[in-house]
Amino acid sequence: MLKGKKLLLVGLVALALLTLGALITRLAAAQEAASPARFFDTAQPPQGKVRLTIFYPSVGSLKDLVAVRRQGFIPYENLEVVGVHHERERTNYAESEKYVKDNGLDWIHFHTIQGEIGLDSLYKKNAASAELERIFDLSSGVIFFGGPDIVPAAYGEEMGLLTVVTDPYRHYIELAAIFHLLGGSRDTAFKAYLEKRPDFPILGICLGMQSLNVGTGGTLVQDIPTETYGAQTVEDVIRRGRDAWHTNPHPKLAPLERSLLPYMMHPIRLTAGGKLIEALGMKPSDQPYIMSAHHQAAEKIGRGFKVAATSLDGKVVEAIEHEKYRNVLGVQFHPEFTILWDTTPKFKIAPDDKEFFACRTVLEKNPPSFEFHKKLWGWFFGVMNK
Repeated sequence: MLKGKKLLLVGLVALALLTLGALITRLAAAQEAASPARFFDTAQPPQGKVRLTIFYPSVGSLKDLVAVRRQGFIPYENLEVVGVHHERERTNYAESEKYVKDNGLDWIHFHTIQGEIGLDSLYKKNAASAELERIFDLSSGVIFFGGPDIVPAAYGEEMGLLTVVTDPYRHYIELAAIFHLLGGSRDTAFKAYLEKRPDFPILGICLGMQSLNVGTGGTLVQDIPTETYGAQTVEDVIRRGRDAWHTNPHPKLAPLERSLLPYMMHPIRLTAGGKLIEALGMKPSDQPYIMSAHHQAAEKIGRGFKVAATSLDGKVVEAIEHEKYRNVLGVQFHPEFTILWDTTPKFKIAPDDKEFFACRTVLEKNPPSFEFHKKLWGWFFGVMNK
């Protein structure tokens, strides 16, 4: 009887220890999950590697970057990517970390910027300044990806009825980062970080281009169809013709037509003497097709920038380049979208279009469109490796 009680006691103790061990393991996992990733806290200079910092490291951004790499547009294997975001952004970056882990992408890391930041502290030293400088010092280049509308108050305007702001802290940290990197008209005495590395490469894509413009003192057209073209309805936009579309209007009228491209492919006009001609080896007569997905655009151009490309009618700015820092470029289009490389004919622009198309086929049938995208990525990653 005594022996049985001892065995029972031993069993209970063992069970308690197992339960406690499992609880400790779960608590440790929860604590690890709750602790924000802070790559740059312990990072060293990228010796033997090329370290690209990206803002807005969503799953979509990461997939697009992986696709660009698989296309062979990144000319080296020693790439290291660090996704940077503010702790108060609304995107669930735990999904990004899971995507990286599940796919064995050990060359991708994350860093969460902490500290309060807001409209009143964007264009001056703030709680994120030291962190932003360390990120700059330990990076080989930066990409600002696309996304939603910027808070108009950040460029001194009231919010238009068609402007939709969904993630203000994303804009706060990216605008602050751009001001710290490039300076701007809101404080001309501020010493930009690029003063110590003037050849540092920065690429802004869609929202990223708009952020480059706003962060340096520029403004935005808050809605292209109504402000630039005077359209009042979706049907009015459609009647004005496809050359005036910067995103496809048809899905609004036919939301159940799943084959409609939600974006727009259209040609752009390159500015003579600009980077997109000289650095990429294009000609002034070239009009490459690009993928467009925006309803806002640069208006007053930010300090230090000039226009590098426009729409064919000249009414919409499609690219800007920095006059002092030669490797800083913003493009209003999406050279990174994965669907650009898809060869399956599965899209239409309008419901009554007779044929489906593949985005890559559009690029290849309208030279030098595909070559333009290849050279754009080749230029950026080339200067980043110097």
